[in-house]
Amino acid sequence: MRVANFPAILVLGLLAGCVGRGQSKPVQALDERTGVTLASLKQPIELVQTAQNAALAFGKRASFAYLGPIEWDRAGTVTYSLWMHVAPGNGRQAADIHVPAAVTLVLDDGPLTLTPIEAPKLGRPAYKPVASWGQVAYFALTAPMLEHMAASHRLELDVRATDDSTLRFSPTHDARAALTEYLRSLGLTGD
Repeated sequence: MRVANFPAILVLGLLAGCVGRGQSKPVQALDERTGVTLASLKQPIELVQTAQNAALAFGKRASFAYLGPIEWDRAGTVTYSLWMHVAPGNGRQAADIHVPAAVTLVLDDGPLTLTPIEAPKLGRPAYKPVASWGQVAYFALTAPMLEHMAASHRLELDVRATDDSTLRFSPTHDARAALTEYLRSLGLTGD
């Protein structure tokens, strides 16, 4: 009886493994108007306010942030950027995230200040904002910076608030797994 169920259990296990990995594989798309190919995650990485920030906003809807790496391929010239969407709650508000030094990634070995950039003008966005309100910005990223993010056990996001305090966000799921799979799928790791 148990032997007869083994093939079905094996198939279900393999399918479950494929479903879990598919969430972090990049989605590649060609922008036909510009000829730029972009690769992004299927879903951006969701971050929520940390417990300390949430305590300050007790009784208020918390803010969320979303991050997503992008690979831009312009006829063989490859560049990278980091897409960000900050959806504020009804507590402290994020200041303008497009201003230099307004956004910092906090990794295992310390902070990494992000530099805002202008994204290529394409017919489709790399990611859709998760909420209809908030701010969207793109930041300069290199392949080594992306590898550094994927290797870091700590990945937090500090965003300057309008009162000059800091809103700190942490991922709701394992960001390392998603970023590592993204890198692997793009051929950026030796694995």
